[in-house]
Amino acid sequence: MIDKILKISLGCDHAGFSYKEAIKELLQNKGFETKDFGTFSEKSVDYPDFIQPAAEAVAEGLCDFGIVLGGSGNGEAMAANKVKGVRCALCWSEETARLAKEHNNANVISIGQRQISKELALSIVTTWLQAEFEGGRHQQRIQKLD
Repeated sequence: MIDKILKISLGCDHAGFSYKEAIKELLQNKGFETKDFGTFSEKSVDYPDFIQPAAEAVAEGLCDFGIVLGGSGNGEAMAANKVKGVRCALCWSEETARLAKEHNNANVISIGQRQISKELALSIVTTWLQAEFEGGRHQQRIQKLD
């Protein structure tokens, strides 16, 4: 049996560009496929233009998970969560990333480049991808979100 290669959508504004590129490299080195929705430079842009397509790719099943980035990550999480079927969690630590998957079954995470180190951002991504949804008591709560 061949394991499915997970596909991760990426989206950011200018304030998240540098970390997005580092995360993309990390993911590709770990064998994930990535779909980059931009932005593609540090030139000032409006984050919804890039976050919404990245989130829609997850909601539509074109990608398994998504990672969005900005300066704080707040606006990006808000934009992603406007897409039906997306559960985007703002993560600033390994613990918030782990719990986002275990308890909330987050299919997208948001990271603020101006808030944490690049090393921590990479660790957050790894922790979140390795975590598994616990189901059980959390399942009915997820269903209420949907």
